[in-house]
Amino acid sequence: MRVLLGGAALVALSLAWATSALALDVDQDEALRLRQSGEVLSFQAILRQADERYPGARLLEAELDDDDGEFIYEIELLTGDGVVRELEIDARSGRVLEDEVDD
Repeated sequence: MRVLLGGAALVALSLAWATSALALDVDQDEALRLRQSGEVLSFQAILRQADERYPGARLLEAELDDDDGEFIYEIELLTGDGVVRELEIDARSGRVLEDEVDD
C-alpha cells in the first residue's frame, strides 16, 4: 500500500467523516494528543496492519472515532481486485473488529 502523506496529513485523515450516529469523530488536536500520550496506536501502524491483510490496497478514507470511550480507526480500502473494504480496528490494541465489503 503506498501512502505518501506527512504526519499532519495522517492525523487529518483520522478525522474525515462520521459514519455512525453513535460514534463521534475525534478532532485533529485530540487525535494528536491521544497518539502522543500513547493512548492509541499510530496511523502508520494501523496502515501497516491493513497492508498485511490486503497487500497493495489503496487507502480511500480513514478516521478515528470515539465510540463511548472506545477509540476505533475506520479504514476504507480499494483492494487490488477492485473491491472496497471497510475495516474497523481497535485504536488501542490494533485488533481488527470488523472487515467487510463496503456497499
